[in-house]
Amino acid sequence: MNSSYRGWLVVLAGFGINLTLGILYTWSVFAKELTEKLQWTNTEATLPYTLAIAMFALLMWPAGRMQDRYGARIVATVGGALCGIGLIIASLYPSPTMVMLSFGILTGSGIGLAYAAATPAAIKWFPPEKKGLITGIVVTGFGGAAVYASPLASYLLNTYGIQQSFLILGIAFTVVSVLLAQFLVPPPAQESTSPGAGASAVTAQARQYSVSEMTRTPQFYYLWFIFACIAMSGLMVIGHAAKIMSLSGANWGFILVAILAIANAGGRLMSGALSDKLGRTKTMTFVFAPAAIVLGVLNFLDSPYMIAAALIVVGFAYGASIALVPATTADYYGTKNLGTNYGVVFTGWGVGGVFGPMLAGYMVDSTGTYTVAYIVAAALAAVATVLSIMLKAPVEEPSGKKALA
Repeated sequence: MNSSYRGWLVVLAGFGINLTLGILYTWSVFAKELTEKLQWTNTEATLPYTLAIAMFALLMWPAGRMQDRYGARIVATVGGALCGIGLIIASLYPSPTMVMLSFGILTGSGIGLAYAAATPAAIKWFPPEKKGLITGIVVTGFGGAAVYASPLASYLLNTYGIQQSFLILGIAFTVVSVLLAQFLVPPPAQESTSPGAGASAVTAQARQYSVSEMTRTPQFYYLWFIFACIAMSGLMVIGHAAKIMSLSGANWGFILVAILAIANAGGRLMSGALSDKLGRTKTMTFVFAPAAIVLGVLNFLDSPYMIAAALIVVGFAYGASIALVPATTADYYGTKNLGTNYGVVFTGWGVGGVFGPMLAGYMVDSTGTYTVAYIVAAALAAVATVLSIMLKAPVEEPSGKKALA
């Protein structure tokens, strides 16, 4: 089989796996049903999702290490199975404790395992000048999943009820994700990627860093804080988008979900492709700076259309970070240990993902408005912008010491 064809098959498989992992985006629909039909409290309905996010982030590091050691196919297969099994168990025992354990721990862990395997497997098939595009395509699946996942969950819940919906999604996603995982194979050793004619805009890193070597470079901490800041900034607002829109008198429902999903997915795909030509850090700067600006003025906007436009900019920047950070990690530290290395960098997203929406909620509860949350989110996006300007690739000095280029 042609090498290029096989590489693109891996990319499409990774994209498809991430589409199935979009089950995470259906939780708000399930939470509404659980509170209304089974009389769960809001806290009980929120905990499974919060725990799933935490497990997703926590599993990225060990999942990356397993991906590097045992291969993406095995790790993604286990992840897809756990994701579906968690939903199936939730269908059998729909109590707050069991759903927290099944969806929160099993499904959340499965998402972390499968997600960690999809991107590195695809990147390894392509030269540096295509890593941004490839990363963008694969992670776009996860970002765009909300477009289909939420309406699908709503249809199933209205037609079959809570337990049957969990069961149907669990079986379907297990079959699809496990099947697609079988296509996540590494390239033959002799076909390892090498720089091509378009590699001038990105760094073709010859050295393959171990995780301990990576964490001894200042660039790792730049990347980690960039990821944490832009994730926290974006999710402080995205996680409260419906409420923010309602304050302007608008109730856009699924339209808002679809708009933000498209912005999120578009940021992943477009910024990934652009960074192959423009460079990773320049692209970060160009997408993060507008997000900082619109967050700074969001409190002064009254029109729902202007607010929606601001949310699109923020969603685009957040999505862009999901494509740009792993591509930059591959550029700087090589692809041999990319699963482990990116898993460690991804803990920055975990901090932002877990605490961003909670921090915004606390600020709103304390002050009665989103004003402070907007200011903090703008400041975080500004910090990410400044750090992206300062970020340079690690360079090996003759003595073997790393230096900032």
